[in-house]
Amino acid sequence: MSSISASRFLNPDIFFLSSPFFNPKFSSFPTLHPPLFTKFPPCPHPISFSPSKKTLTLVFSKSFEAEDEEEEEGEELSTTEDNEWLKRLPEKTKPLYSHSLPCIEAWLRNLGFYQSKDDRAVWLVEKHGWHAHLSLDVTDLYIRYLKSGPGNLEKDMERRFSYALSREDIENAILGGP
Repeated sequence: MSSISASRFLNPDIFFLSSPFFNPKFSSFPTLHPPLFTKFPPCPHPISFSPSKKTLTLVFSKSFEAEDEEEEEGEELSTTEDNEWLKRLPEKTKPLYSHSLPCIEAWLRNLGFYQSKDDRAVWLVEKHGWHAHLSLDVTDLYIRYLKSGPGNLEKDMERRFSYALSREDIENAILGGP
């Protein structure tokens, strides 16, 4: 008797489907008309084949549109959260070490920086006259103005600021550019 088995794992956005109908001699995979699962795309991508069991494992995931919608929702939540943290910022004359990390992150986003996806301690900014990487180190804040950005830098220029400086002084120094 033929059967199709399906499993759900911890991530609800990924769906695995195994079918004994798969024949490795065929170069294309049949699509189901109408699709068996309308939530998932009609063209599955093969992940693995087991010749002993003669099953094909297929993975269905969210469409790019669904991921874009989630990113937009996340940005809206981020803006709301940023506004809350910006309200909690200490006076601009207070040293940066007296600020909480969420307040510093909201402040950086407010200045036009965005967080690196590779390293959460690195922030990037692209201004009209310069591009820079800002790094929140354990003891200091570093900013590296990049020669690859607009402007006439002969080489990357790095500055270091102590967290004992006021937020106002650091902001003025950073936004002043290289």
